Amino acid sequence: MYSTSQFRDRLMIVCIVFIAAFVQSCPVRAESEFEKWISDFYAIASREGISRQTYDTAFSGITAPDPLVLKKAAYQAEFTTKIWDYLDARVNPLTISKGMSMADSYGELLKSIESRFGVKSSVLLAIWSMESSYGEVLKKTSRLHYVPQALATLAYGDKKRQKFGRTQLVAALKILQSGDIDRDQFLGSWAGAMGHTQFIPTSYLAYGIDMDGNGRRDIWNSIPDALATAASLLQKNGWQTGKTWGYEVVSPPGSSKYKDETKTLVQWEKLGFVRPKGRNYPRPGDKAVLKMLAGQEGPSFLMLKNFFVLKRYNNANAYALAVGLLADRLAGGSGMVQGWPRPAGALNISQKFEIQERLKKLGYYSGEVDGNLGKESKKAIHGFQAGAGMEEDGVATLALLEKLRK
Repeated sequence: MYSTSQFRDRLMIVCIVFIAAFVQSCPVRAESEFEKWISDFYAIASREGISRQTYDTAFSGITAPDPLVLKKAAYQAEFTTKIWDYLDARVNPLTISKGMSMADSYGELLKSIESRFGVKSSVLLAIWSMESSYGEVLKKTSRLHYVPQALATLAYGDKKRQKFGRTQLVAALKILQSGDIDRDQFLGSWAGAMGHTQFIPTSYLAYGIDMDGNGRRDIWNSIPDALATAASLLQKNGWQTGKTWGYEVVSPPGSSKYKDETKTLVQWEKLGFVRPKGRNYPRPGDKAVLKMLAGQEGPSFLMLKNFFVLKRYNNANAYALAVGLLADRLAGGSGMVQGWPRPAGALNISQKFEIQERLKKLGYYSGEVDGNLGKESKKAIHGFQAGAGMEEDGVATLALLEKLRK
């Protein structure tokens, strides 16, 4: 017979062994379930014309879902970030200066694409900036995902995006089978967006262009192909050549009741929606939709057809607005006139740049001065705060900027 303490000790050992065996078995079970899903999905892929060889090549060595895909799927900046912070990170001195440089480097190519598709060079440059920071994102391969695995992960493990994942996975397999891209270069975002201009597979198949004439639609390595493919998407979705995307307007009191309504520009003007600095509407008969992206207290916009064509690229108002504003700056425009209703003490884009510049000058920051106060900037702020006897919270504030100026 065991004593009470001996029985308790033996029971605890049995429990620990059981729990350890269960924990160890979980990953194996999840992995085998994923592999079974991959095996079963071939029946769907084959009906779409995917050969067994292509399928086996695509999933060779893939035994588990991509662990980062579902985590990234839960956060999308277009829908979770305040509009002014979103724009600060995308329409700023750095993105403008880089765009101007790219306009010089690829001037002849851009003219050729504009002539063929009717889309202004500044718009294509703005999309290129938004989608891959003029190709810089593609150089950071460790942050990219193998497209078939990422899409299979969504189809397998994300109930909200299951249909999207399945559809895009089939399209991705068709791309691989076509020979436009090799398996080892078949990289993209967590959602399968690919190349310089970040096309999802179905859009690539619908709008892909071989602009450089080498027999491949290579948006990963060919800037001509990538920019022409972006222009193709806009053209085929109704881009109106020679027209803008919309206008910043000053709203009259009580104007929120008109939000999302459609009227001609002359009708909007009669209601008191006027452009800043007394500018007129070049085509007063054009129809426009009122968008108030920060409520009654923020600037309003009258959005024209081209704004909604831009949303065919990314269905977020913030995205289309950022492309439009950046394109205007790259075309020589002066930018927005009205300010956003930032919270008291919040930094504007100039102040964000200044904080990084001063941290860099003092030796705390070694990254790019881009106005994006991310992980490296916060680490630098921590370091400065520690040396200055401030609370070490890593938060960029006006108080921090004042301290840096001293």
